[in-house]
Parts: sequence; C-alpha cells; structure tokens
Amino acid sequence: MSKNGVAKRYALALIELAKEHNLYGQFDLELAEVRKVFESNQDLHLVLSNPKIRKDSKKQIIQEAFATASPYIVNTLKLLIDRHRQSIVLDMIDEYQTLSNEARNVASATVYSVRELSEVEKSTLSSVFAAKVGKSALIINNLVDSSLIGGVKIRIGNRIFDGSVSGKLERLGRQLTTNR
Repeated sequence: MSKNGVAKRYALALIELAKEHNLYGQFDLELAEVRKVFESNQDLHLVLSNPKIRKDSKKQIIQEAFATASPYIVNTLKLLIDRHRQSIVLDMIDEYQTLSNEARNVASATVYSVRELSEVEKSTLSSVFAAKVGKSALIINNLVDSSLIGGVKIRIGNRIFDGSVSGKLERLGRQLTTNR
C-alpha cells in the first residue's frame, strides 16, 4: 500500500475518534502542534528513524514531547513507531486535516495580501468566500506578498480568486494586447 494510503487509514481512525468524542477542534490544534514539532526539529526525525534506538525509548520521547496532547494523539504516534511508520506522521496529519475539514464542511484558504489581515478582515473574507465555494466557513492562512500592490488573492483548493491590483493590471495588459 502506498504511503498516502497508509497515512489515510491512520487519519480515518483519528477522525472516527474525533467524531465519537466530539474533539475535532482539539485534534486540529494538537496535530498542528505535532506538525510544528516534526517540521522544526530535524533531530527528532533522525532519532525516530534510527533503527539502533529501541522502540521503548522512541515512545518515551514521544510521550515526553507531547505530554499535553490528548492520549489519542500520543497513542497514535506510539502506534506509528511500533509499526515502523514514523515517516508518515506529516502525511497522516495532512490526511486528517482534509477529512476533518470535509466532516465540518469547511475549507482551507490561503489569502495573499500586502499586509497582515486583521481578524475582522479574515472573518469577513471567510464568510463571503465560503458561500462562493459551498462551505460553511474557511480556515484562513494569511501570507504577506508585497508584489500584489494592493487587494487580495485567495486560493481555495484549486480555485483562485484574484482581486489584487497586480492581477488586475496583468489582465488589463493582456486585454490591451489581444484587442490590437
């Protein structure tokens, strides 16, 4: 089975636990922290993938590193170590996020803007564009991009809504060159 297929099976198990105990929000936050730790700490990856280090030691490291996380998350990580699947942790988190978003009828959106957006602006964008893509809400990740000049550019899945000044100038330039 492919790496993503295996990751999806573990993510499905976590989704079932989240649904059963109504812990979607908590799991989302905890798995985001797990992602940060795994992405920022290369030594952790090296230790967990080292075959010379015993499983018990690896599981103890996980237990200490994620002591504040729910037992379901910690036990899933330990299970991945038992089954020599620690390399799929980030893939599993991606799969979980996708399944969690589907279950709650929300979508992830990346918003490019010339400055950091306020919470009110994010909320407004979420409500307006969620309706356009048939979701109840959007989880907004704001990235600052000064090349936009002004306005915003929003990416939701494979759809892009470009309301930036640079995008409008580019479209205007194409229109002028095709109408010659």
